[in-house]
Amino acid sequence: MPRFDALVLAGSRADGDPLARAQGVRHRALIEVGGEPMLLRVVRTLHAVPALGRVRISIDDPTALDGIAEFDALRRRGALDTHTSLDSPSRSVLDVLEDGNAPLLVTTADHPLLTPEVAAHFLSSCETVAADLVVGLVEREIVEDRFPTTARTWLHFRDGDYTGANLFGFRTRAARRAPAFWTRVENLRKRPWRMVSAFGPVALALFLARRLSLDAALERASQAIGARVGAVRLPYPEAAVDVDRASDLELAERILAERNRGPS
Repeated sequence: MPRFDALVLAGSRADGDPLARAQGVRHRALIEVGGEPMLLRVVRTLHAVPALGRVRISIDDPTALDGIAEFDALRRRGALDTHTSLDSPSRSVLDVLEDGNAPLLVTTADHPLLTPEVAAHFLSSCETVAADLVVGLVEREIVEDRFPTTARTWLHFRDGDYTGANLFGFRTRAARRAPAFWTRVENLRKRPWRMVSAFGPVALALFLARRLSLDAALERASQAIGARVGAVRLPYPEAAVDVDRASDLELAERILAERNRGPS
């Protein structure tokens, strides 16, 4: 399996971040979960995955990391780079892709429950998918069986409902067409039907009628983007939990506390 580099998206919202303000930190990525900045947890996880090489953080203000001992030590050792993020996640990803040739794993700073096991499973599964870009998804039944009250954004297909896992594998140069396309629709990511409309009126009609299967949707996305898009269905409910609101933070704290206690 070719070695992937990793990129952690840690940009701030242009209109400010109420969750960061409520937690008394200058940047969302520095919100503490389990007593540590969630960005640090993500970086640590990525460094524990043998299939990953270079790790880079894309952040709007790299000085926000100054003075955090573990980040400082990683940068001194050359084990961590920073990239000044652009005005959208897609443009940041495209900028980093243009700067290197290795396959790239992209995840986000608000994914503190990510584990080496989940990341490694995703990367190895990418090799079984005939695609330029691979996205990680978790089926609704898996998530709600473990976390019945969690609020997620669901994509509704004929063969099931899915949510994203904030894991993206850019495997080939053709995958660069995806972030270029995504700049047109990324502000619609919380409104799935509007997002699907970018793939054409037929796709939208089928999606709204729940007559579009996941595989058919991926095929239509591939045609619209000009690159093969595939998916890895992950069996891990925690992979679907990012920290986007106060209730997510409470859930993440509870899950980490359970992990630390171990099996009863």
